[in-house]
Amino acid sequence: MDVIGDLMARDRRSDHLALRVDGPGRTYTYYDLVTTSYKAGNVLRYLGVRKGARVAIEPVALPEPILTFLGAAQLGAVTVFDPSVEARAVVVDVARESEFDLPPGHKLAVYNGPPSSPATTHWEKEVWSENPAVHPEVVEPDDVALVADDNEYTHGDLLAAATQVVSDYGLDADDTVAIRSSLAHPGTVVAGILAPLLAGGTIRVPDGDDPVDAALSVGDSTPESQSISPDDAVPSR
Repeated sequence: MDVIGDLMARDRRSDHLALRVDGPGRTYTYYDLVTTSYKAGNVLRYLGVRKGARVAIEPVALPEPILTFLGAAQLGAVTVFDPSVEARAVVVDVARESEFDLPPGHKLAVYNGPPSSPATTHWEKEVWSENPAVHPEVVEPDDVALVADDNEYTHGDLLAAATQVVSDYGLDADDTVAIRSSLAHPGTVVAGILAPLLAGGTIRVPDGDDPVDAALSVGDSTPESQSISPDDAVPSR
């Protein structure tokens, strides 16, 4: 696989569990995740996001930020898990809608409920109604996919690091990876999102501090028996 969009290929759709968020009790199969990532990308296109444009996302491990990241990558857009930075589109929880007064040409989208302003996009509503068409953009391994702490990471950087995590920990389709650190850290994106998807396994977001059944936990202080620090999963560039 050369670019992040390859993880969302149509032939990877199946009934196998791809994402589980314990708190709200939400689950996505690979069929759901792949299809919804197409829809998320098309909503971003509707908001004016094109190849090379920035998308600023709240750095929480919930389906909406994860799916927005995957959709943005398919467009060749650049994700920043920091909604305070300047970006073509900003995606945050609806509770934060009033914090943002974006300049013309910049769009705000919110999830976890409908917005109060008609100028704000309702993420769930638009994604639900969007056509799950494959994006026409041509994305290359050298294209930047993620910016964190002023460092740029290409699709190739991120997938190479994820491949190393899969190899080091022997991850496969039967394994679950628990996310216990912020998506603002590129190592969390690599080890917590891309590595389990690359292995065909499951991303799990635990609720609270109790240990969960996971082959690998991503975080500096984890109750699971096997863990990786996000610092150890940062891509080399």
